[in-house]
Amino acid sequence: MKTLSDNPTTAVSVADVLRSPGRLFRESLAGVLTALALIPEVISFSVIAGVDPKVSLVASIVLCLSMSVLGGRPAMVTAAAGSVALVIGPMVRDHGVGYIMPAVILAGIIQIMFGTLGLARMMRYIPRSVMTGFVNALGILIFFAQVPHVLGQSTLVWALFAATLAIVIFLPRIFSAIPAPLIAVVLITTISVSMGLALPVVGDEGPMHAGLPSINSLMVPLNLETLKIIWPCALSVAFVGLMESLLTARLVDDLTDTPSSKRRESWGLGVANIFAAFYGGIAGCAMIGQTIVNVELGKARTRVSTIAAGLFLLLMVTGLSEIMAKIPMVVLAGIMMIVAYKTVDWHSLQPKTLRRMPLPETLVMLVTVITTVWTGNLAIGVVGGVIFATLLFARRVAHVIHAERQLDEAGHTVYYQVRGPLFFASSNDLFEHFNYADDPQNVVIDLTHAQIWDASTVAALDAIEHRYQKHGCQVSFEGLDMRSSEFHARLSGKV
Repeated sequence: MKTLSDNPTTAVSVADVLRSPGRLFRESLAGVLTALALIPEVISFSVIAGVDPKVSLVASIVLCLSMSVLGGRPAMVTAAAGSVALVIGPMVRDHGVGYIMPAVILAGIIQIMFGTLGLARMMRYIPRSVMTGFVNALGILIFFAQVPHVLGQSTLVWALFAATLAIVIFLPRIFSAIPAPLIAVVLITTISVSMGLALPVVGDEGPMHAGLPSINSLMVPLNLETLKIIWPCALSVAFVGLMESLLTARLVDDLTDTPSSKRRESWGLGVANIFAAFYGGIAGCAMIGQTIVNVELGKARTRVSTIAAGLFLLLMVTGLSEIMAKIPMVVLAGIMMIVAYKTVDWHSLQPKTLRRMPLPETLVMLVTVITTVWTGNLAIGVVGGVIFATLLFARRVAHVIHAERQLDEAGHTVYYQVRGPLFFASSNDLFEHFNYADDPQNVVIDLTHAQIWDASTVAALDAIEHRYQKHGCQVSFEGLDMRSSEFHARLSGKV
């Protein structure tokens, strides 16, 4: 007979874990593995954002521990993520780090409102092609953000870069007990320090003193000028963070066959980001790669694993910060390039996939990727992809309207049976399906197999009726369902 521990897809509570030493050990070990996998990526993301690596690490501790309590998806890892760093980076370069705190607080408020109002369910309207474009663009941006740390550097840097790639790619084939990226960081750093190699290191990006920072204070005035600077970044951080977190939550739902609260995840992320703004300094969201490490490799299922990850990361930051400052940037660049490679959905780019995929969906993916890479803003890319997908959908649906004409035996009445969705695009097409000059005096339009979706449709039906009246014909509408009938009666003649 199987127990819960034998079946990792069975829902397990925190109380179950605390009562079982075996489960507690498994969840704790999963958290430790996750924290080890977090460190190199979080430090790399801090460079992308243009902030002190200590800032991203402390923010990750706050986010991980906060979301362990507030989040709606147990076992999902939240930290300072690359997608958010990519959004914050341009603002930091143009205006300085002082604007990060108000931008993150505003982003948190937006996320709280999003969750409180139950808008998380709107994520279902993002097409799969846009999601694929988002992932592919994220991989491209992460990759090119690392290029300056390798391109144009010395032969020694290139040699260590090649060594990093070899360790991360080939070591897991023979040894997987410890994450290969962590082994690469430890080994390359040891070589660099022991041989006294002159290389760009993490410490060059900002001080890495032992201990934790104090609570942050505002460095810029709260006025309209500041709001003008931060609101585009805040909207992007809020939207990108929500999208990545909710998409990751859905992925974990599928992996574990357990449900999660997307609404709680949304407002919880907002609260956690506000905490991180005051104590840490940068925003974050769900980390797809580390979540997979926690759920798949560690077999974690509860909040105990993410609490363990946050606490172990805290130990690393407070006790080993001086060592982390000596990590060569090239090893982190190599790791992040591999992360970028794995982020891209290569299956979506295979020729056989592109041949099978409808052309409009491929175009939507390409528009999302191109817009994101061109602007360097993931939120703009996703919004652009959604708008383009909506336009293509509206164009496609607009031409599926059919109106079948049938004349009665006496020739005194003509019946039109309309099929298809009636909305602003298809309604204009509907107007052209009638023989106004040749039809008899009685015209019956059967809408049993159609629905009125908007006021544009009511206006189109009024225009059809008016056109027939000009030819001396009487028009009647039949077959409307209750909602469409009430909608038509309320707006007919008034739009």
